[in-house]
Amino acid sequence: MNMMDPDHELFTTIVDEGGLAAAGRRLHISPAMMSKRLARLEERLGARLIHRTTRRLALTPAGERLHTDLRAILAALDEAERRVSGVSAVAAGPLRITAPTSFGRLHLAPWLPRFLDDHPRVDLTLNLSDDFADLIEARADLAIRITADPGPTLAARRLATNRRILCAAPAYLDRFDTPRRIADLKAHRLLAADGQMPWRLVGPKGPVTIEGRSHVRTNSSEVVREIALAGGGIALRSLWDISDALARGDVRQILPDFEGSSDVGLFAVQLPQQNPPLAITSFVDFLTNLYAPTPPWERTAIAPDAQPL
Repeated sequence: MNMMDPDHELFTTIVDEGGLAAAGRRLHISPAMMSKRLARLEERLGARLIHRTTRRLALTPAGERLHTDLRAILAALDEAERRVSGVSAVAAGPLRITAPTSFGRLHLAPWLPRFLDDHPRVDLTLNLSDDFADLIEARADLAIRITADPGPTLAARRLATNRRILCAAPAYLDRFDTPRRIADLKAHRLLAADGQMPWRLVGPKGPVTIEGRSHVRTNSSEVVREIALAGGGIALRSLWDISDALARGDVRQILPDFEGSSDVGLFAVQLPQQNPPLAITSFVDFLTNLYAPTPPWERTAIAPDAQPL
């Protein structure tokens, strides 16, 4: 169905495809005509929609508002057509997801076949990046983020708490001894990626901040994980990342009374819209059912009270 103003459709396609050239190829319209029609729409609305001074697509505030409203209108039109025709709602169409690299590889990719078996008409794209990419610039419908604050301008659903524990390999603990008090960490080799220090922990007496610098400097959280597994120091790691190694005994939890702040959670975030496409809501529901009430990585790792060392 196509009941939308042609220039509105052109604008949404520009945003979806990430630029005028790609949108022109999809719509079979020349670049010159694309620019002309976009300028016509902006003149009609009395507002600039897209910045012209960047190589990447960058929407103005007016462009962001229009795109959000048009997505809601499209979803509402699809729903209205389904109600009139009596066709049951079926998740279909493109679904572009972005997620942190390690989490996406470990805890999204293995479950995608099951989701696609249940929703064969969804055209799913998963891009992995450790940057908090702008959803519009990344052309993403949904982002999986690990954060304490998803942001006030996004619609977010909390999928799980992100438990983070202090851990080290047995080889490291045998060599340097196991810390018994939180103050003992000052004498140990701490491991963290750039931007991950200081550590903000919660203990029996409340919040504790661990200052310091990483024994090895790196911009990669995966590198920190591998160094910790190799006996290079103590790391603060998410259970989703380290649960298998804990179960195998490759690392041990230390100072079990102290964990990362529970404010940090796993969220599914999207641009706010009144009637999001069914592909988005189906995937969020799928993850909610998968991770609740206890996510898989906590079922195979340690109990709420840590195993003794």
